[in-house]
Amino acid sequence: MDCTRNRINEKKKEIVLFFKSLGLDVRTKTKALGHQGFFRVNRIDISKDIKEERIIPTLIHEFAHYITYKKKTLCKDFNPIFLRNNEYIYDELIKVTHFVDANSTLEKLYIQKENIKNTIKYHEKIIKNKYPEFKRNEKFKQFQKYSKNSAARHLVKYDAIKILHWFSYKTYSIINLEQEFPDMPKEFVSYLKLKSCQRKQASITRKINKMNKYYSSPTELFARFIEGLYIDIDKTKELAPQTYDLFKALYDNNYYTPIENLFEIVNIKI
Repeated sequence: MDCTRNRINEKKKEIVLFFKSLGLDVRTKTKALGHQGFFRVNRIDISKDIKEERIIPTLIHEFAHYITYKKKTLCKDFNPIFLRNNEYIYDELIKVTHFVDANSTLEKLYIQKENIKNTIKYHEKIIKNKYPEFKRNEKFKQFQKYSKNSAARHLVKYDAIKILHWFSYKTYSIINLEQEFPDMPKEFVSYLKLKSCQRKQASITRKINKMNKYYSSPTELFARFIEGLYIDIDKTKELAPQTYDLFKALYDNNYYTPIENLFEIVNIKI
């Protein structure tokens, strides 16, 4: 274990010295904006909390962002996906991204979304047993009438609310619905829980869209490809054979000279 740690630290020092020789400011004891690493103009931050085995891959990943940045300063239309934007390149790089970063599949989010979808159907079924004309995206007149003078009417739009009663506030929430409204018919309880689930579903959908946009951006695809070459070059070539060939052609023509220098340090042979 100590030998591995020493080897990583020595390699990290060598990489950092190389980065600094290019004029980069490298900081390895930051919060990195909540990420493992972060690149901004001529500066690379690495999280102080990063796992040991992730230090070098993260340095390589952030250096790929630096390369993209430098290329874009020379050519505003620079596309880091090897000067071409063909569908097969995109598809291959998505596979590499999923290999390099398991979180990029967003599996947990999709499972959450499916569970919420099933919960919505469950509550909808309860409501329709008594109100067959109910439609989840239309006003529920029967509930509106029931809750006209009740704090429960606010829970259609919010998961929790505070209502001023005389000189103090009372909190109502979806979580404690049955305790706070013990006489509420089960159909109306299900309605409020359904509306809460719809809000959660919309929030998860927004997060999925945001994360997919992030992971599929050309700069991120490029950075994870370069990272993948370090983690397992054979697996990366297997997942992205045509993309690798394009990269190698540019690499052999000294298009990515700083990456060549970095790969020499970490013993990657293209």
